[in-house]
Amino acid sequence: MDIPDELTQSAYFKTLGCRVVQLDEGVAVVALPLEPHLRNRGNVMHGGALFSLVDITMGLACSSAHGFDKQSVTVECKINYMRAVAEGEVICTSTVLHAGRRTLVVEADVRQNDKLVAKAQGTFAIV
Repeated sequence: MDIPDELTQSAYFKTLGCRVVQLDEGVAVVALPLEPHLRNRGNVMHGGALFSLVDITMGLACSSAHGFDKQSVTVECKINYMRAVAEGEVICTSTVLHAGRRTLVVEADVRQNDKLVAKAQGTFAIV
C-alpha cells in the first residue's frame, strides 16, 4: 500500500523514531530502534515507548482498513509485557480482527527477532 508519509507519520511518530515497514489492508508493521531517549531508569526501553509503538501501529492498521480519509481513535487498549529490551530494534505487527461501522478491534505483537516482547489488544472508534 503506497500512502504518503504525511498520512502515516505524525510528529510524535517521528519523535519516537518509528519507521513504517509494511502497510496493507488491515495490517501495519512498524519498527522502533532503542535510542537513548527511550530508555527508562533501568536502562531498558520504557514501557510507555512500547505502548506508544503499539498504539501507533494499531492506528495505522485501522486507517488501512477503513481508509485514510477517516479518523479513528483509541477507546481502550490492554498490553502485556513479556521481556525487557536492552538494545537493538523491536517490530510491532498489528492486525484488525474486526472492522465494524463504528468500531474496530485490533491486536498487536511486539517482537525482537523471534522473541515476543509484548502483546496487546485494543478497540478503536471511527470518528
